[in-house]
Amino acid sequence: MSLARRSPPRRIALPFRLARTARMGLHVVEGIATTYVIFPFVGLTRRREIVRRWSARLLRILRIEARFHGVPEGGLPGNLLIVANHISWLDIFVLLALSPARFVGKAEIRRWPVVGRLSANVGTLFVERDRRHHAHSINREAATALALGDIVAIFPEGTTTDGTTLLPFKSSLLQPIVDAEGHVQPVAIRYCDPDGAPSDAPAYVGETSFVASFWRVTAEPALVAEAHVTGALSARARHRRELAREAEDVIRTVLASPARGSAPDRRGDQAA
Repeated sequence: MSLARRSPPRRIALPFRLARTARMGLHVVEGIATTYVIFPFVGLTRRREIVRRWSARLLRILRIEARFHGVPEGGLPGNLLIVANHISWLDIFVLLALSPARFVGKAEIRRWPVVGRLSANVGTLFVERDRRHHAHSINREAATALALGDIVAIFPEGTTTDGTTLLPFKSSLLQPIVDAEGHVQPVAIRYCDPDGAPSDAPAYVGETSFVASFWRVTAEPALVAEAHVTGALSARARHRRELAREAEDVIRTVLASPARGSAPDRRGDQAA
C-alpha cells in the first residue's frame, strides 16, 4: 500500500508579502503616533480600547485569526495577573487583543525593532534581570498597579519556546499578585493553520532574528492564534511557588489537548 504524499505547504508570493510588510509599517507608524498624540488627551478606558483594536487589526493584517476560548462574560476583571506560555513576539498582540494589559518583560524587548517602542509606549515594565534590586522594584510597581485594578501580563517561562514544550515557570514573577491579593489568569497560546495543524511559523527562538521571524510569518497564507482562558486562581494567602506550579499544570494540560476545530467563544474584531 502506498503512502499518500503530503503536498508542500503553500507560501505567499513575494509581492503579497511585501504588501503585507508595507501595511504593517503604516500600521506601526499609526500606533506609535497614537501613543504620542492621542493618549495624553484620553482616559485609561479609551486608551485600553484603542490598544485592543489596534492589536486585533495588526493580527488581521498578517492574516492571523485570533480565537479566544473561555473568556468570561463581560471580559477580564481588574487586579488580575495573566500568565501565559511564550512562543512568539505575536503573543503580546494576541493577549492585547484579548484584553489590554501592562506587560512585565525582559529589558532586551525594549531594543526590539517596532515591538520595543510600542511596548514602552503602552506601559510595559522592563526588568533588568541581572540586577536583583531592579527586579524587586518592578515587582513593587506591578503590585501597586494590580491593587489599583489594573491587569498585568507575564511570560513566566522567562524565554520563548517553539510551542512543542513548556518550560518550568519562574515563581518570582508571580509575587506581585500575591502581594495584591488578586487572581492569576492562566492563558494557553498556540498557533496552527486554519485546519488545526500546528504551525511553527510564528516561533521566535534560538538565534532567529526579529526580522527573520516577521518575514516567515508574512509567508503564511493564514494562521490561527488560539488563546484558551482557563479558570482564574485566587492568590489570596497563597505562596507564589504553589501558584506557579498550578498555572503551569493548567496550561500544560490545555496544550496537550487537540486544537479546537469549533467556532471560538469570541473572535478578534472583524475588518472595519
